[in-house]
Amino acid sequence: MILSEKFQEALTLSARLHAGQLRKGSAVPYVSHLMAVSALVLEFGGSEECAIAALLHDAVEDAGGEPVLLEIREQFGEQVADIVEACSDCMGSPKPPWRLRKEAYIERIRRASAEVRLVSGCDKLHNARSIVRDLRNPEVGHRVWDRFSASREQTLWYYEELLAAYSAWGDTTLTQELAEAVAEMRRRGEGQEQ
Repeated sequence: MILSEKFQEALTLSARLHAGQLRKGSAVPYVSHLMAVSALVLEFGGSEECAIAALLHDAVEDAGGEPVLLEIREQFGEQVADIVEACSDCMGSPKPPWRLRKEAYIERIRRASAEVRLVSGCDKLHNARSIVRDLRNPEVGHRVWDRFSASREQTLWYYEELLAAYSAWGDTTLTQELAEAVAEMRRRGEGQEQ
């Protein structure tokens, strides 16, 4: 597949919306996560629309709410906007309590389209791999859990429940790779102080 100018426009918009944002607890530009998720979507056979949604999947939640969703809908169409909306944890401020947001997200994934599950699964796979990488790093190790508003056990619960939701639709390479990352997160986290 040859990517169109729409993909380039989405990359530019994503970089603009997330300018100045960093990955939690690091000096890594946030846009690197968005590019990685989009790359995973393409590697797992996703369409250009899914790859565009991956670039924009955090824009509504982290960079502007409903007005940004409207901009995405106008610029990239209904399918992209619907995927982005489904992948958004919440759109308002203040955010509801963590557990309620995560339970609602898991339930949404259980009923989601294949395109939403692909983008969401690639997002969680990249996040899980990033956590594992930091757990392996002696300079970070178990302190990686301090970056999150949830505890280590809550975070592991969330990833394991999402994995079950994705896997209910079938065993895929994506779910296998996510299962490996989540298992390593748990294994490396066992016995560590929080």
